[in-house]
Amino acid sequence: MTKNELIVEASSLLPPADRWVKEFSEKREAMAAEVNRILSTRPDLKKLVGADGQAMSEDNNRNFSLFMESLMGHFQAEVLVDTVLWVFRAYRAHDFQTVYWPANLNAWMETLKQSVSPEAFREISPFYAWLIIHIPDFVNITDDIVNKRNPEIERGR
Repeated sequence: MTKNELIVEASSLLPPADRWVKEFSEKREAMAAEVNRILSTRPDLKKLVGADGQAMSEDNNRNFSLFMESLMGHFQAEVLVDTVLWVFRAYRAHDFQTVYWPANLNAWMETLKQSVSPEAFREISPFYAWLIIHIPDFVNITDDIVNKRNPEIERGR
């Protein structure tokens, strides 16, 4: 899947109602802390994030919660895709392994389910599910960028 195809597909995501974004906003700091707690208990954390990556992972989760809050409140598919691709490139350059994202996003999905109302979860979880489903695409595209094999990305499309 190309970057443009991801943008087209992401365009089908429906932003949650304002009340669910507000609920997420009120709980996002606690959810980020819980995801950090979950990840910190993983015996394979250093394999996922590299020897010095735990603090970066924790910052990522706090920033990710802010990003998701903003994204859901003012959804733009291109911003979602561009940001995720940037994150994959940047964090992989810091020794984060591609298996970090399923572990992290699954922890987010479970924490979200336990933290927000069922109604909010129904409207917000599709964003996280979309990210999880497309992890292989993000990896492939960022592999191509690193290896300069994707002229579409190089031309900025």
